Amino acid sequence: MQPSLKTTLSLAATLAIGTAAHAVEFRSSDVHNSDDYPTVAAVRHMSELLAKASSGKHKIKVFNKGALGSEKETIDQVKIGALDLTRVNISPMNSICAKTQVPTMPFLFRSVEHMRKALDGPAGEEILKSCEDQGFIGLAFYDSGARSIYGNKPVKTVADAKGMKIRVQQSDLWVALVSAMGANATPMPIGEVYTGLKTKLIDAAENNIPSYDGFKHFEAVKYYSRTEHSMAPEMLLMSKTVWDKLPKAEQDMIRAAAKESVAFQRRKWDEQEAKSLAIVKAGGAEIVEVDKASFQGVMSPVYSKFMTTDDLKRLVKTIQDTK
Repeated sequence: MQPSLKTTLSLAATLAIGTAAHAVEFRSSDVHNSDDYPTVAAVRHMSELLAKASSGKHKIKVFNKGALGSEKETIDQVKIGALDLTRVNISPMNSICAKTQVPTMPFLFRSVEHMRKALDGPAGEEILKSCEDQGFIGLAFYDSGARSIYGNKPVKTVADAKGMKIRVQQSDLWVALVSAMGANATPMPIGEVYTGLKTKLIDAAENNIPSYDGFKHFEAVKYYSRTEHSMAPEMLLMSKTVWDKLPKAEQDMIRAAAKESVAFQRRKWDEQEAKSLAIVKAGGAEIVEVDKASFQGVMSPVYSKFMTTDDLKRLVKTIQDTK
């Protein structure tokens, strides 16, 4: 069971955790443009909690707008300890720690409530912990909403996706997921998507409503087809190299502040989704309802290809059985 912030504060007081040589301003990365984007705001909130718990000794400075590189680049930096923390979508971690593939699987979660309960439980903790061997401390899962396809035409059934060039994250699993729809998966960094859509290099992309709004993709393509094919979460990761140099009491403070930032992020996320939906509709976007079953019906090859071990299959079942 994770320590609460209150417990950790008491622990900090009793142990007088001035054992680290000096105060640290940890650096954390995020690719989102808005300073108020839920994940950016959540890590800043975590910094406030950490500063309070450490009597002002430690805090976190968030570099968003991709200032420190793409998600893949910041993952590489965190692994070697050149960067302290990064907030990334779970997908770039799929090839690094296998268990992170599980929450990425298509149509795994029945609802937002189901996703939150499953990731807050033992399955979520197991997935976060599974990255330690690869040099990452998984601190928390943040919401990333339901991902859907948006492009230059409505996609109401899986047949409509056939032959479309759809941007995906740089992940084998995402390539397989979109390919299963009969589309041409086109991996590219998020920063290149707007131009790709504008110049018709790609026909479509897939993401959540706040990203469709925040990256201004709704200005380039007007049809947002609610496939809701994945609720792949975000991950907040810390460098194990940096973590291992900290006293246990300070590690507990960081972990507790990260866990407490999750509720904050979820509130911000729910608010942002409603706000972004209103913005894209006002900007001329059309929200298209789809035949979701037609998309679900073609996804079994994705499970066969990636859920290949008993361990992964067990995790899928644990999540599906979460009530």
